[in-house]
Amino acid sequence: MSTDTATRTDETGTTDSTHTGAAEKTSRGRRFVRLPLLLLALVAVAGLVASAVLGTQLRNARAVEDAARAASEAARQFAVTLTSVDSADLGADFAAVLDGATGEFEKMYAESSAQLEQVLIDNQARSEGVVVESGIRSATTTKVEVLLFVDQSVTNTLVPEPRLDRSRVVMTMELVDGRWLASQVDLP
Repeated sequence: MSTDTATRTDETGTTDSTHTGAAEKTSRGRRFVRLPLLLLALVAVAGLVASAVLGTQLRNARAVEDAARAASEAARQFAVTLTSVDSADLGADFAAVLDGATGEFEKMYAESSAQLEQVLIDNQARSEGVVVESGIRSATTTKVEVLLFVDQSVTNTLVPEPRLDRSRVVMTMELVDGRWLASQVDLP
């Protein structure tokens, strides 16, 4: 008897066509079982990668929010220090401003405060600043721009009654050795 791929003759002379078909079905069945498992593994890996990426983005966003909050509070305090001056205690006032400053602003303030000191003493100048409102203009984890609205009550020998000055201030705060310091102060 001749053999073809669909039939098989065993030692007893009987023909078994189901054995070859069963082997093909088993092989096909294994492939169909492997495909969903492979797809499931790919979906699981993609899910893990997406979770890791989203987790990193969330952590970075929270770090920027925390930095913005801390820098904004430091800017508010510094704005009060910067706009509050008493000619009777200029040394302490100037030192406080320089302690909260860095970079070009620190250098510029150190130079100008020496020139301004005698004018303030001669005019018995006094001012008191209050931050009315503030907001974040831009932020990273190490540099934050804060917009501040400041009211400053000013008196001197020429104007003995308090005069209210309202200012808008853009302050750039930089993280230096764990402290938020003003690196730039602009009055737009």
